[in-house]
Amino acid sequence: MNQAIPLAERLRPQALSDLVGQEHLSGNHSVLQNAIQKGKVPSMILWGPPGVGKTTLANIIATTFNSAYFQLSAISSGVKELREVIDEAKTLGGAIVFIDEIHRFNKGQQDALLGAVEKGTITLIGATTENPSFEVNSALLSRCQVFILKALDKDGLLKLIQQAVNKDPLFLNNKIELKETEALLQLSGGDGRKLLNLLELSVEALIGTNKANAPLILTNDWVMQVAQTNITLYDKNGEQHYDIISAFIKSMRGSDPNGAIYWLSRMIAGGEDVKFIARRMLIFASEDIGNANPNALLLANNCFDAVNKIGYPESRIILSQCAIYLASSAKSNASYEAIAKGLAMVQKTGNLPVPLHLRNAPTKFMKDLDYGKDYQYSHLGENNFLEQEYLPDEIKGTAFFVPQKNAREEDLKKFLHDRWLGKYGY
Repeated sequence: MNQAIPLAERLRPQALSDLVGQEHLSGNHSVLQNAIQKGKVPSMILWGPPGVGKTTLANIIATTFNSAYFQLSAISSGVKELREVIDEAKTLGGAIVFIDEIHRFNKGQQDALLGAVEKGTITLIGATTENPSFEVNSALLSRCQVFILKALDKDGLLKLIQQAVNKDPLFLNNKIELKETEALLQLSGGDGRKLLNLLELSVEALIGTNKANAPLILTNDWVMQVAQTNITLYDKNGEQHYDIISAFIKSMRGSDPNGAIYWLSRMIAGGEDVKFIARRMLIFASEDIGNANPNALLLANNCFDAVNKIGYPESRIILSQCAIYLASSAKSNASYEAIAKGLAMVQKTGNLPVPLHLRNAPTKFMKDLDYGKDYQYSHLGENNFLEQEYLPDEIKGTAFFVPQKNAREEDLKKFLHDRWLGKYGY
């Protein structure tokens, strides 16, 4: 076996049953295994953190079907490359196309895939570390099945280590004793590729110190020395990525600027993508503050624009200012709750008809059908208001927006009460 190839690549699973840590996908009677056995897999999005088997799973599917297989990276490929692959797939009668980091494709690039996916010219396998609900456009997402891959737990990571020890020449040809594994496990952060890379680096460094062909003992201290890091450092690719951003958000939600600054500092010190932090604050400004302080969204949006222009190290100051403001702001999740209720109602009631008086009537035929009849133009009323019904009859009177107890939303409640006089609870 060629040891110039990284250990993670040498040990890459070749069959679905060999995939570690994703038994919900690879196990007997799983949705994916059943699809493979039936000889047809859908286009899919593989969502999960780095190093958990997304690329491996795509390779296994392509090998199982003995299909033409194209692998693209959204970092380096554009619409031109996509169209070339689609054209070639047409001549071949179909192909599997794997696109790594598909969330980095813009809308135009994602749209270029739609026709080929819908017609079955290609079976798309997209891999992403970001929530596809936000990062993959809805038209493409509706044509794909989303499979979630998990960060590897301790048992999964230990299984990878054992596979390396039992199968790879690096261990079989050298006298290596793994005395301790805690540092390997913690530094990997649930990332199998990172685990194997660090294991290989540590073992090779250990072999390099051996002058007497004596047994070599791998310890936590040695792994830490090789990694040249501290075990508590933030790992932007592993499980701590999710834990620390969670702690950051919850600190701001809990109105604790000190907690927010600490977790922000952990992310900055660990080299977290500045846009990722700013994006999370932008979402937070609407989800957790909303109309309790509309300026929060403006500041968070300006923060996002500014850090994109400036980058590190100066962006740390802008991020700090924004985090402190958001943490210290009045809070409301009324907007978040309102859209959640609205979507739940749509899910429950389906496509209710638009009341006739609210319909558009650009033609005589539509006017004859009473489209737009009895609509009252609000600006003709006192204070630009005329009472009329805006919801379908089946759900009229339903309150989606419920103002919360903060100064700005109390003002909104008073404004709405003065117009609706108790309707919707205002």
